[in-house]
Amino acid sequence: MSVVEVTSVKKSFGSLEVLKDVSFSVDRGQVVVLIGRSGSGKSTMLRCLNGLEQIDAGDILIDGFRVSERGANLRQLRQDVGIVFQHYNLFPHLTVERNITLALTVVKKMPQKEARAIAERVLAQVGLAEKIDAYPEQLSGGQQQRVAIARCLAASPKVMLFDEVTSALDPELKEEVLQVVEDLARNGMTMVLVTHEMGFARHVADRVIFMHQGRIHESGPPKELFEAPKTPEMRQFIAATRA
Repeated sequence: MSVVEVTSVKKSFGSLEVLKDVSFSVDRGQVVVLIGRSGSGKSTMLRCLNGLEQIDAGDILIDGFRVSERGANLRQLRQDVGIVFQHYNLFPHLTVERNITLALTVVKKMPQKEARAIAERVLAQVGLAEKIDAYPEQLSGGQQQRVAIARCLAASPKVMLFDEVTSALDPELKEEVLQVVEDLARNGMTMVLVTHEMGFARHVADRVIFMHQGRIHESGPPKELFEAPKTPEMRQFIAATRA
């Protein structure tokens, strides 16, 4: 059953057409990875899924919620659709616990004790239970990114979006974050990821979508796309990632 339905989506910034008639779906528990060169429209598509960008035409449905509808309740949407960016966006003056519980207590009006219990649970899920009272500056970049993932998990989202979550990290820190994402995939979280980590895409994705100049150029299981690309653009992209 499809949780995410993207139909004929178009998006322009001024005269620049960034998304050109993009359509795809994501089934419950599926991991879909968007790949392609910088400027191909991947991150814009991800931001449209979360309502951070308003589409110009087409339709986006997430678990029956019409994201593309004018005046849609985006606060409700963002409780169901978590997004993690390459920069962690943690509040530096708040502890790890408060970074995670802030939305729970302010938006959902949850008691602090209940919110802390959730923070403890999601931090354990990302391997950082002992850092609950730390401040972001006391954490490595990889740990901060894992806190950002835990903050998303605290809202019990139906879908999680990841936009280049390892691109700001040193190589040794990338692995700890990718491991957390892989664990989420193994536990059935529905995810859409934008990444340049081709090895990770091969290993974790159920389906890979190759975007080129604002369109879906190729789509299929990772083995099929990486081992038998159908277009010269995909072949060139794979060759460039191996260089």
